[in-house]
This record gives sequence, C-alpha cells and structure tokens, in this order.
Amino acid sequence: MTRTLLLVDDEPGVIEFMAPFLAEEGFRIVTAATGPEAIRVAARERPSLVVLDWMLPDKSGIEVCGELRRMGPMGIIMVTARTEESDKIVGLEMGADDYLTKPFSLRELAARIRSVLRRIEGREVEPRTIERGELSISEAQRRVWKRGEEVDLTPTEFMLLLTLAAKPGIVYSRLQLLQSALSEDILNDERTVDAHISRIRRKLEDNPAQPSYIETVFGFGYRFGKRE
Repeated sequence: MTRTLLLVDDEPGVIEFMAPFLAEEGFRIVTAATGPEAIRVAARERPSLVVLDWMLPDKSGIEVCGELRRMGPMGIIMVTARTEESDKIVGLEMGADDYLTKPFSLRELAARIRSVLRRIEGREVEPRTIERGELSISEAQRRVWKRGEEVDLTPTEFMLLLTLAAKPGIVYSRLQLLQSALSEDILNDERTVDAHISRIRRKLEDNPAQPSYIETVFGFGYRFGKRE
C-alpha cells in the first residue's frame, strides 16, 4: 500500500529538497504552501502523515497542527529552525508526533516518518482490552474510553498509555518509553516524553495536577498507578 505524505512549506526549495527523495522511498507526495491550503489538501487527500513547517504565511504551523489533529488519525512531524526546548514542547503539546530541527538530512527525515507511521499503523496484535480503573484500552482498535466516553489520543499518546497500562506499577524511564513505546530508531530527546505525558494527563485525569493514572517517579520516569 502506497502511503500519502503531505509536505507543507512556503519555500519551494524546501519542497524540492524533500519531495524527490521521499517519492523514491515509495511515498505518494502532495504539497501545500500555506496553512489554509494545507487544511484543504489534507481534507481531500487524507494523508498518512504531514511534514509541517512551523513558519507559514497566513496561519502558523502550530495552528495548522491543531486543525489537522481534529481531522482524525494522521502522523504529524513539525519542521522548524527553532531550537529552544520550549518551542519543541509547544509543538508536541499541540499534537505533533515528532519534531525535526533544520537543517536535517533526508535520511533522518525518512527514518522519523517511518517511526511515526509504525506508531499509527502498529503491528498485528491479538485482540485484547485492558481495563484499568475507569479506563478501557483496546489494543486492537487502538482506542481508549473513560467512563464509556471515547478519549481522543494521538498515535504517540496511545502507545505511551498502552505501554504503561499493560504493566501497572512498573516504572519506565524516559529512555525506555522512547525505545519501547515509541520504537525510536534514532536518538531523540527524552524530554519529549514529558510533553506527551502532560497532554495525556489533561485528557484522562479528573485533576491533571494530581494524576491517578500515570504517576511521576521523580528522578527516574513514570508508572501506571491503577492496577484494576
């Protein structure tokens, strides 16, 4: 199956840099140069993944990221020249699955795209549902419900939650979560896990400041608190 990638950047040279290489890697490529155009193309083409530039005319990449996330499951990789950790956290908290800083190599871009797609598509799994407190987590359907109401998680958020909930009480370091839950093939910033966990808590917890599902183990990482 050929997966469609949407490349969004207002600089034609950047698109010309990425598109031929990714096409040779077996992807179908569609492009957009502005935020509104990206929304229209995504609604029409339903890409598997969007490579989204932060700085766009008319509408910022952060705003576009939020709108894309509401369309349904698709991977989003933010691309930017910004290097501050706070900028990275903002992008991840808006729903991006990964964050790539310019300049970057085409091989790194392709590796990150495949990593995010694996999170979305997953591997073949035995149908099972994990019940934890008021949560019901379907591994096969890759869906989560709380008190019977579905919770909208990104693919990355789902994989983190599934990894932790499958073994309640077990403490995972940030690096272990990157390697186990996110299946990273390349070096990534362990602090990105914190941004994803923060976002999950806002969606799941009655009081995110006092989480009862995903607990912080200070100086090490995270564990899932509820065992049943």
